[in-house]
Amino acid sequence: MIDGFESFAFSQYYPLHLNLAVGAESHFVYGITESELRRKGRMTPEQRERRTSEERAFGRPDPKAIEKGVLALLEDVVPGGGSAVIRSDEHLAYPRAIRRVKERKLRHEVTSSKAARTPSNPLFPVNRQDLMLRHSGANHRRETIAFSKLRASVIERGYLQAVFMNYCKSFSEKRQDATPAQRLGLTAEKLSWRDVLRERLHAARVGMGGLHERYYRRQVPTRRIPQMRGHQLRYAF
Repeated sequence: MIDGFESFAFSQYYPLHLNLAVGAESHFVYGITESELRRKGRMTPEQRERRTSEERAFGRPDPKAIEKGVLALLEDVVPGGGSAVIRSDEHLAYPRAIRRVKERKLRHEVTSSKAARTPSNPLFPVNRQDLMLRHSGANHRRETIAFSKLRASVIERGYLQAVFMNYCKSFSEKRQDATPAQRLGLTAEKLSWRDVLRERLHAARVGMGGLHERYYRRQVPTRRIPQMRGHQLRYAF
């Protein structure tokens, strides 16, 4: 299942999507990408004027950012030569992204965006991940001073949340049963953060490459902070 979780970095004039891929049965978070958006929705004349001024000074996000972000997500989580059923809401960028995926057989199933977000909703697993991101991260709550200042930070916190949901948190809070990773046979037992951080994994040895290395190195610019430092610590590599 795929969905876009909307938040922002630096200010509400710089919204973004975390594009999520979540397992329908396991609830395992398979992947995350990020798409920079243009502020939309109802705005006062003053707000529209400010948006124009900001875009004139710092540029305008790619209007196909969600399509490209979802394309990168699907190519990341579905192996080349593989096949998958992709479930989503009615966002118009999703079928365009799916049509662009090469060397993979994908079937797209759509659920109405107006359907109640209850456990019976076919998209409940990814809707639940959206809810947990909003619940667990103060930076994603409405009208907060804890908002993220950098796009890279939003991505990093999203991946930390995914690690917690996949490996540390029970599938059912009430039953305290297996984690999504256990349900997939990836781990034999539930992990703690001590287990997760027990051993340093050097980027050069793990061989991330591509999208993951770009995120790890913080090579995701924030328009209003052009001099942002990347992640170049010697002992991390």
